[in-house]
Amino acid sequence: MTIVVLFVFSIFAAQLLRLQGFDASAVSADALSQRTATVALPALRGAILDRKGTVLASSIERRTVTVDQTAVPSYIATVNGVRTKVGVAGAAKALAPLLGIPADQLVKELTGPAKYRVLQKNVTPLNWRKINELGINGIYSEATSDRTYPTSTAAASLVGFLRADGSPGGGLEVLMDNTLRGKSGMTVYEQSQDGRPIPNARSETVAPVPGRDVRLTIDSDLQWFAQNAVAQKVIETGALSGTVVVEQVKTGQLLAVASYPTFDPNQPGQASDNWTNKAFSDVYEPGSTGKVMTASAAIEEGVITPSTVVEVPNQIYRADNRRFKDSHDHPTEYLTFAGVLAQSSNIGTILAGEKVKPETMYSYFRKFGLGQTSGMNFPGEGQGLLANVKDWNGSQRYTMLFGQGLSVNALQAAGVFQTIANNGVRMPPRIVAATGDGHGGFTAAPAPAPVDVVSASTAKQVRDMLEGVVSKDGTAPEAKIPGYRVAGKTGTADRYDAKVGGYSGKTASFIGFAPADDPQIVVAVTLQRPVKGYFGGVVAAPVFRDVMTYALQELQIPPTGTTAPVVKLKADSVPSPTDPTVVRDRQSVASRPGG
Repeated sequence: MTIVVLFVFSIFAAQLLRLQGFDASAVSADALSQRTATVALPALRGAILDRKGTVLASSIERRTVTVDQTAVPSYIATVNGVRTKVGVAGAAKALAPLLGIPADQLVKELTGPAKYRVLQKNVTPLNWRKINELGINGIYSEATSDRTYPTSTAAASLVGFLRADGSPGGGLEVLMDNTLRGKSGMTVYEQSQDGRPIPNARSETVAPVPGRDVRLTIDSDLQWFAQNAVAQKVIETGALSGTVVVEQVKTGQLLAVASYPTFDPNQPGQASDNWTNKAFSDVYEPGSTGKVMTASAAIEEGVITPSTVVEVPNQIYRADNRRFKDSHDHPTEYLTFAGVLAQSSNIGTILAGEKVKPETMYSYFRKFGLGQTSGMNFPGEGQGLLANVKDWNGSQRYTMLFGQGLSVNALQAAGVFQTIANNGVRMPPRIVAATGDGHGGFTAAPAPAPVDVVSASTAKQVRDMLEGVVSKDGTAPEAKIPGYRVAGKTGTADRYDAKVGGYSGKTASFIGFAPADDPQIVVAVTLQRPVKGYFGGVVAAPVFRDVMTYALQELQIPPTGTTAPVVKLKADSVPSPTDPTVVRDRQSVASRPGG
């Protein structure tokens, strides 16, 4: 028996020697790992601010309260000065007013075998401190944050939103995610069997690095006004959707990019169809607003001047006898080229534009920014459609001159007018003004390189012509603003609908700038498929007038006090048939039906 006892004790001694001698470090590390817990410390996401510092999106600290149901029954509380085991019922009664959950419901949530269960999300730090002071066994919290959008629907598709898992779901939240998201930290500590930190035990914390703020070029007040203005008009006209773009002429900075229908980014799951900003994503044939590019190219190439007389018949034939007409029947008219633009004549635009070679016209379209994205990389941005000149079919050569057979988004359309307003220099649009430097300051975002499109002289002539559009003899007298000189162009185009595989409804637009003789702001209004009126001068021009008026006041831009030039729209008399200065349809009669 002595030998057996000594043998057993020798085994114990050998095992003790192995644990405390040879394997001491490994055993100690294994024990430490079993009682060590790691808690992630999420970084607060940076804020999105407007140009004046108004908060458009921000994150606030919150806690998610969880429970280990197996630990709650041992809860001891002080009752009438005596430490008493109150268990689940006592814990539920104490937590109910702090979590906003009825006590009887909490009893069910606190009872069971689960080691982990979420009780409540988005609990404020103050409430969590009160909960923690109760000392309830098995009640823990995890650090989280809640993203809030104070402007709600006004800038939703522009700013974007966060999904339930914290990932960005659209807009600037996606575009600037690397800047906004920061870097998470963590805390490593030793815990007891019930999961609570062991006092005075080893702990290490790596602090999270908060995300950096992003300041935009957007003016939140102007954004709100533009959003409401286009929403009202979409509802009033029964339109499918609408957008308003407000852009600074000299910098290309976007002051407002409104899109309707919209959604509430604080509850994004309620309107998933409207997450994209339609000013970036929707591409459409611009119609008559595209005539500004044709007019600019023709004047720049020296084939016509604003005062050149154009003989405008009721119809002409081009491209294998395809007939082209204006929006209404009329006898042969003798308009100046300025009159052609003011009255939005398709025929007059074709007669002038066909004098410019197709390859040359294509190059102007490209310089105006068509067929390419803005360079901002905004989520969902479309580049439009601009076929290479070698792929143009017979009729496309002519339809493109008056804004059909090519497509743009609202920003590209606004950029054409920004170019003319800025003396022929296109400033690519920009929406991010600066990003936080991590030390309380901001670093300005680099400005995009300007693009020379037409000369200052050509731009000035086109600006004067565009003032005629808002005159009593033009197509948009509704766009006039008392005290200010305004220039712009209407657009009413057939709308291509991919769902039906053809044209369905109209696209109505008005784009203009003010003051016309010292342009500061461009406003582009576009309505898709309005049914209660569809001419751009009727449904879009009033929105332009209201938004431009507000913008001029908001930015404190005074009237220039100058007098608008007299723009001659019609010939004084019928010119001689042999007058070589008159632009006419000189195609052979034999090429027309019955010729």
